[in-house]
Formats: sequence, C-alpha cells, structure tokens
Amino acid sequence: MFRVGNGYDVHRLVEGRKLIIGGVEIPFDKGLSGHSDADVLIHAIIDALLGACGLGDIGTMFPDNDPSYKDISSLVLLKRTAEAVEDANYIISNIDSIVVAQKPKLLPFVEAMKDNISSVLNIDTDKINIKATTTEGLGFVGTGEGIAAYAVVSVYSGETQGGLL
Repeated sequence: MFRVGNGYDVHRLVEGRKLIIGGVEIPFDKGLSGHSDADVLIHAIIDALLGACGLGDIGTMFPDNDPSYKDISSLVLLKRTAEAVEDANYIISNIDSIVVAQKPKLLPFVEAMKDNISSVLNIDTDKINIKATTTEGLGFVGTGEGIAAYAVVSVYSGETQGGLL
C-alpha cells in the first residue's frame, strides 16, 4: 500500500535562542521559540510521516506540556518517529520539503540538513529534497517574525509485493 502525508510547522523568531533547522545550527542573531529546539523543518517532516502512516500528529506523540521534551533535539524526535513508522510496517519512499524564511539564506546549509535527515531515517539523501524560499517581504515570515516549513512524504507498506514499487 502506497500512502502520502503532509506536514506544516511554524515558529516565532526570538532573541536568545539558537537557530536550528534540519538539525543544523545556523549562524543568526535569532532562533526559533518552542518547547523543543523548535526545528520547523524536522517538525513538518515528523507530521508528514505520522500522517502518511495514520499515526496521529507531532503534538499527540510528543506533547509540548511534557517536560521530557523540553529543549530536546528534534533529530531525537525524528528518530523516534522513524521507529514508529517502522513498527507500523512502512518504508519511506521520499520526502519533499520547503523552508520559508526571509532571513537567513538557507541554501548553504541544505546539504548538511539532508545528511542529518538521511542519517537519522537511514535513507539515501537522493530520497530527500529540501527547498528554501522567501515570501518576498510579505506576511509574518517576510517581516522576520518567524519561519515556516512544509513537507510531503510518501511511504509504502513493507508488505508490498510486486506492483509499481
């Protein structure tokens, strides 16, 4: 069985926090506010994976009122999500994602993000696509108030035999 899931996340930019996107610390004067490390890209991917496998959402699996998740690396959460995907007998086919940020420019960090995600999910980097864009100064992202991310993933059942895959 082939399934698709989508995910979205957004966090406010604030002073006094590190900016972590795709598990990469990006030099910037602000970071994302959140209970965990607030990694919008990883959070969007987690939600897409959970949705594709019918496993709920990130807030249900990793509630923001649970102190054990305070300041946790989202890569740890992604690893736990990968285990849940495997337990549900699904295999990740591909990930396509977009990070929307007016600043900083993210292109120099995309390959490191892909490497992090590939390593945690144990999939080839060619199955991961990360695009970075701006909003041309429009909205909360354009004014520098926050950063957003979108992800779409496809998975297939580990029990699939024959067929297209």
